Amino acid sequence: MNAPVLESEEHQALRSAVAALGRRYGRDYLTRVVSEGGHPEELWAEAAKLGYLGVNLPEEYGGGGGGIYELSLVLEELGASGAPLLMLVVSPAICGTVIARFGTDEQKAAWLPGLADGSRTMAFGITEPDAGSNSHRITTTARRDADTGEWILNGRKVFVSGVDIADATLIVGRTEDAKTGSLKPCLFIVPRDAEGFGRRQIDMELQAPEKQFELTLDDVRLPADALVGDEDAGLLQLFAGLNPERVMTAAFAIGMGRFALGKAVEYAKERTVWKAPIGAHQAIAHPLAQAHIELETARLMMQKAAHLYDAGDDIGAGEAANMAKYAAAEACVKAVDQAVHTLGGNGLTREFGLASLITASRVARIAPVSREMILNYVSHQTLGLPKSY
Repeated sequence: MNAPVLESEEHQALRSAVAALGRRYGRDYLTRVVSEGGHPEELWAEAAKLGYLGVNLPEEYGGGGGGIYELSLVLEELGASGAPLLMLVVSPAICGTVIARFGTDEQKAAWLPGLADGSRTMAFGITEPDAGSNSHRITTTARRDADTGEWILNGRKVFVSGVDIADATLIVGRTEDAKTGSLKPCLFIVPRDAEGFGRRQIDMELQAPEKQFELTLDDVRLPADALVGDEDAGLLQLFAGLNPERVMTAAFAIGMGRFALGKAVEYAKERTVWKAPIGAHQAIAHPLAQAHIELETARLMMQKAAHLYDAGDDIGAGEAANMAKYAAAEACVKAVDQAVHTLGGNGLTREFGLASLITASRVARIAPVSREMILNYVSHQTLGLPKSY
């Protein structure tokens, strides 16, 4: 399937509608929510009512029947308005996709309608204190109770978003392969109130309504049907969630970069020094033009990755999603930096809402996988160079 260079009229209409929703809320709304220590419940509810939250989920379960392309479009436009919903990355994109593709009929019926209409949310736990980006070093283990058939989970996770508001967390653990004795990844649905499932909020400099948590699993007992999909298809199922995560992170970064750039362009048109708008000077105009070009270029790669994933090309999507996430993160950081610089001292005031993005823009470089690990991936997977680790 070839990704179209230009968006369809349907996609353009969706983009316009989401942008209109975003403008009704915007950066001021999100800033107020953060200052009050709350969550963007009103925006989440309205986006759900309009069908945006579940646009990628199957129609038979109340979703829009679209794909990651459509969901990435929603997140990008909300981000460009200054009010991105980070839980879009986690709940419908990662967890919803994994359950829709690999879950049992019972799991789909239990979770997908709620994820689609926004009444239920799910967090995603993979990162560990000592494993970082290396999913092969995950130490959270799951073993079966021979007498009851239940799963017993033990381990720790860090930097898990939105656990306090999520009904459950999709936890990546490892089980022992009966044939080889080696550990293999598996995914489990862990309810928020499961006994032995503890959480501690991590004190972050990042200003966002979605809080970050460290999780502990201490002999957490789960029913046999808490396992998602096939126990022997863990890696396939895991990357079915990680590729959309990278695409959505790219959308998050592109939206943020567009918001910052828009603020800078508006200011450069109005701010007058020596009888001319500062945007008339190439020292101001050219860096902003460069930021726009880089954001647009990153969006093309994001769209390619989304199309490949939605077409079922997991291998091609993996390569493109990593590149998209890398390109979008770099473009976002540069756009935010240039926007702040364009405004000068005003770029550091609360009034213009750009200073906090200096920290936020770095997230896309770090999570869900570092830029260095993406360069490792491209160097040995795409270019065929020897592995360095």
